[in-house]
Amino acid sequence: MPEPVARRAVIALGSNLGQRHETLDSAVAALSELSQITVQAVSPVHETVAVSLDGPDPERPRFANAVAVVTTTLTPEQLLAQLQRTEREHHRVRHERWGDRTLDLDLIDYEGETRASTALTIPHPRAAERAFVLEPWADIEPEAVLAGTPIRQLLEKLRAQSPEETR
Repeated sequence: MPEPVARRAVIALGSNLGQRHETLDSAVAALSELSQITVQAVSPVHETVAVSLDGPDPERPRFANAVAVVTTTLTPEQLLAQLQRTEREHHRVRHERWGDRTLDLDLIDYEGETRASTALTIPHPRAAERAFVLEPWADIEPEAVLAGTPIRQLLEKLRAQSPEETR
């Protein structure tokens, strides 16, 4: 049987409850412990305002956000399952959409693949609209491309539309 091929994936990490920075570090460590995942790079942490269904919400606890680039022999669905397991291990509870959380792990990109199912859409459908994903990602991969568009170009567009939301 042939050896599984390692594929590149981009994971966004966020936390706005508890010891946010420690939680992000712990999540990266948990992913690193899996034999099928190798963490290649982790961005610096960015502090951002929480976003609700109605937009930015400065009344909610601020988020600590980062991005990790990994290589993995897992399929996108297997990787998503591992991300969700790691969220549960860090006491993630899903009460409301876009609610406060101890840990949020999103699969942003999987080697440029495009797919959509009820369980998984890649690239992540809102990544191109999220400075809290694009800025940390640009820190570690400034030349990265998301769905055919350079992430720096996506960031410039966001900053032109809503400069206050990209801080």
